[in-house]
Amino acid sequence: MHAPVLVLQDSMKREQGGKVQRANIQAAKAVADIIRTTLGPRSMLKMLLDAAGGIVVTNDGNAILRELDLAHPAAKSMIELSRTQDEEVGDGTTSVIVLAGEMLHVAEAFIDKKYHPTVICRAYGKALEDAIAVLDKIAMTIDVKDRATMLGLVKSCIGTKFTSQFGDLIADLAIDATTIVGVEVGQGLREVDIKKYIKVEKVPGGQLEDSTVLKGVMMNKDVVAPGKMRRKIVNPRIILLDSPLEYKKGENQTNAELLREEDWNVLLKMEEEYIENMCAQILKFKPDVVITEKGLSDLACHYLSKAGVSAIRRLRKTDNNRIAKACGAVIVNRPDELQESDVGTGAGLFEVKKIGDEFFTFIVDCKDPKACTVLLRGASKDLLNEVERNLQDAMSVARNIIKNPKLVPGGGATELTVSAMLKQKSSSIEGIEKWPYEAAAIAFEAIPRTLAQNCGVNVIRTMTALQGKHANGENAWIGIDGNTGEIADMKEQKIWDSYTVKAQAFKTAIEAACLLLRIDDIVSGIKKKQAPGASQGPSKPKVEGEDDADNDQLIPE
Repeated sequence: MHAPVLVLQDSMKREQGGKVQRANIQAAKAVADIIRTTLGPRSMLKMLLDAAGGIVVTNDGNAILRELDLAHPAAKSMIELSRTQDEEVGDGTTSVIVLAGEMLHVAEAFIDKKYHPTVICRAYGKALEDAIAVLDKIAMTIDVKDRATMLGLVKSCIGTKFTSQFGDLIADLAIDATTIVGVEVGQGLREVDIKKYIKVEKVPGGQLEDSTVLKGVMMNKDVVAPGKMRRKIVNPRIILLDSPLEYKKGENQTNAELLREEDWNVLLKMEEEYIENMCAQILKFKPDVVITEKGLSDLACHYLSKAGVSAIRRLRKTDNNRIAKACGAVIVNRPDELQESDVGTGAGLFEVKKIGDEFFTFIVDCKDPKACTVLLRGASKDLLNEVERNLQDAMSVARNIIKNPKLVPGGGATELTVSAMLKQKSSSIEGIEKWPYEAAAIAFEAIPRTLAQNCGVNVIRTMTALQGKHANGENAWIGIDGNTGEIADMKEQKIWDSYTVKAQAFKTAIEAACLLLRIDDIVSGIKKKQAPGASQGPSKPKVEGEDDADNDQLIPE
């Protein structure tokens, strides 16, 4: 008797779930459409206006999405994808959004046909496993020490960016910087920490071609006493401290009771002797440069300058770590713990130069630096910011190759190969999962299709020709030349992608699509605002007048 009622309730629930999924898919597609035009070398730029009225001009997918303020939770989830991709591998932020948007778009037809989301997700999971297997099959290993191949790879990965018009410049900077900070961690593995040991200094003025990678460190600091201290020292001995070179004040309230006038002089003398001893302990090691993260008193400055030592104070901790890595020094906590091995002797030159209106300290020409600074010059701040974003991507690509030296073809060729292989395999899949699996195969074509759209060529004709070439497994390296829109061999054109970036993009996009499909309800935990004119809510504070004061009841004594 009750069965039909249960069936009805179940179908109503599923209908409700379907509505939520459609809304999520629409939101995800909207995000993908915003940055679809920024994919490929012929991509468009976006101008972003922030709340403070500042302007950013960029075609970096992650930079654009960071600025978006979207209300829909599914759209926010999509924005997180590009952040994940950027933090993990530093490139492919646009591709991952376009791919995830397409995966959800093709799933919409199955939601309409009342397919259960779990079925679609299971098919997508299989498609992902097979896609990674195809990547492994077509990937080719390269020699990291081959500079020309590395240059070609980094160039093709940032060829879609604004700075590609400046030729090899950014790619050269990126390869030089990542090669310097690479550290062997055993078993033939190299670790490259971009965030910690590569500092990008942007100095407006000059030309972009003046940008260089310094074999050492540069800081926006000057010596403490410019007239008395040397501003140029060859082969300096450097001591790094993170303690103050001034009289230490009491931890909490300290009282000193002075009964006679002479006691005051004794106290001052003790302070001076304390600082003199500290400086003597440092000068014992005959340093040329003393750098501290904390303060440095006038008296200490006097003793140091008298001994011909240049000093710099209040340096950032991160900069101090970089200097230690560059010149082989050890950061010391207390001057009385100094040892000869703590002195940095690896730097070739200490120099303070004036660039524009500001003084910059250079500790360069280091023997075996494990930290470096990239000095960027350019016409305006906007230009420099965009160059820095592109440089970060280029360095990430170089780092990925050093960690995992495998390449796959660029220009949409990888996605077309994966798509063709998955289509072939779909015929052997039985049951209801066959159709979503095939749809996932078609979704991979979104990348080459978007590239063709952004080149302004006939999309249908180009895609048909490409599908024809890949369908019979003719050549996995046939793709689209992003500049001309013509079909070309990616090996000849030297258009490559990093295996790590591609694999991460596929995983992130498909897993995110599955996550959004499995949401069947959005429950809000936010209280609704009161409608204007409603009686509830806190009453206005009442202002007391003179008349009211008389009516107050007096408190009995």
